[in-house]
Amino acid sequence: MTLKKLERQVNWDLAALCYGGATWVRPRRSEDGHVHDVVIVGGGQSGLGAAFGLLRERVDNILVLDENPAGQEGPWETYARMITLRTPKHITSIDLGLPSLTFRAWYETQHGAEGWAALDKIPRGVWMDYLRWYRRVLKLPVENNTRLERIGRTGTGLYSLVTNHRTYLARKVILATGIQGGGNWHVPNMIEKALSPDLYAHTSGPVDFSRLVGKRIGILGAGASAFDNAQYGLKEGVAETHVYMRRSVFQRVNPIRHMEATGITGRYVGLSDADKYRFMLSFFARNQPPTNDTFDRAMALPGFHLHVGAPWLGVEQTADDKVIVTTPQGVEEFDFILLSTGLVTDPALRPELSAFAGDILRWRDCYNAPNDLRNAVIDDHPYLGPGFQYLGRTPEATEKLSGIFAFNYSGLVSLGLSASALSGLKYALPRLVDGVARDLFEEDALSLLAEHLAYDEEEFTGAREIAL
Repeated sequence: MTLKKLERQVNWDLAALCYGGATWVRPRRSEDGHVHDVVIVGGGQSGLGAAFGLLRERVDNILVLDENPAGQEGPWETYARMITLRTPKHITSIDLGLPSLTFRAWYETQHGAEGWAALDKIPRGVWMDYLRWYRRVLKLPVENNTRLERIGRTGTGLYSLVTNHRTYLARKVILATGIQGGGNWHVPNMIEKALSPDLYAHTSGPVDFSRLVGKRIGILGAGASAFDNAQYGLKEGVAETHVYMRRSVFQRVNPIRHMEATGITGRYVGLSDADKYRFMLSFFARNQPPTNDTFDRAMALPGFHLHVGAPWLGVEQTADDKVIVTTPQGVEEFDFILLSTGLVTDPALRPELSAFAGDILRWRDCYNAPNDLRNAVIDDHPYLGPGFQYLGRTPEATEKLSGIFAFNYSGLVSLGLSASALSGLKYALPRLVDGVARDLFEEDALSLLAEHLAYDEEEFTGAREIAL
C-alpha cells in the first residue's frame, strides 16, 4: 500500500463513521467578531487530537492556535533532544481507535511489516513527520505563528484570547500547552541568585549549542532529559558534558510501564482523592529514568562524565564568566550550565491566566493530606473537574472558569497520565471531548428543546387518503 492509498482508506473509514456531519451546536454572535465554539491553544499532538475528537462529535466551529511555524509545533523540532521517543511503539493515542490513522499504519505503509517489526522505538523526527501527516490528512484548522498572551472574559460570557496579532472570541478554551503549560520549568534559587541568565538554560528550553562548541558543560540532574542533552551537545561539538546526580544509585523502575500494563492509566480518575495523593507521592519520588539505549550511548561518548552521589552544594560566577560548582566530591569549573530540574506546576506562573489564577481551585483547597504525607508540589496542582475543566474556589469563580480546560501536564494529579503523555491520550482525549461537548450542549439545551417542541418536519408520507 502507498501513502496515497492509506489516505484514501482514512477518508473511507471516516465517511463510514459519518465523520463531517452537520453540527448540532447553535452559533453565537458578537458585534466584536466571529465567535468560535472552541479555540484550542497548542497545535502539538494533544491539540491536534483534541481537534479531531471535537470534529468527530460534530463540533466544527473550532480553531487551533500555535505559536510556532507550520510543521514545528510541539517539542519535537524545538527543545526535545532525545533520539527516540520513550513511549513503546505499540501505544495508540491520537488515532482515536481508527486503525488506518495509527502511527503503525502510517509507518508500515512506507516501510512494510518487516520495517515495523525491526523498529525498536520511534525516532523523534519520524514521530513529527507522522504528526504533520495527521494534520494534513484530517485537514485540521490550525493557525500558526500565533502566540497567546492572555485570556479575558467579555461582558457577554465569552472568552477573549489576546494574541501577538489579533484577538479571538470563544465559548470554550482548551489549553493544550504541553508539559510546561501548567507552570514553568524549575530553576533552583541557588542558580538564579548566583549566575547571569546567559550562563545557564533548562534542558527543556532553547539552547544555542553553536556557541558552546569546545566548551565544558555541567548538567544538574540525571533524569532522561539530562542524558538526552548531554549526548546531543557532544554531537554538536561540546568538548565535555558532566551530568551530576544527587543519588548514589540510579532509579531503575519506570512507574509508567506499570500504569500502561495494568489499566491504571485509563482508570486512575476513579480513585479517591486520598488514593490519588498517595499514588502521586510515589510517582514523583520515582520519576522516569533514562532509557537503556540513551544511557548506553551517552556513556560510550568521549567527553561524557557522570557524577553520582554529587549534589550541588554551591555555585558561583567568576569575574571571567566561568561557573564554579562545588559538590562533596570537589570543585569543577564550567563554561555553561544546563538544568535538568523538572518543572513547577502553578497556574500563577502562566501569563495567559493572570486574570484567573487566584480563582483556580488547588489540591490544597480540597484535600487535607496527613502531615507525614503532605507534599507542596502536589498541593499546588489545580484540582480539575472530570473533563479537565478548571474549578473555582467559589461558585462565582467556577462560573468564571467553567469554559477553560487545562489539557496539559497540570492535570496529572487530578486525572493521571493524560495530555502530555502519549500513553494517556487514548483515554484522556475522549474525556476532554465529552466534557467540552457536554458543556456546549448544556448551554444550548433550552434552544435545542424549543426547536424540538416546534419540530414538525414530516417523515412518514403515506396513507394520506385513509379516513377513520
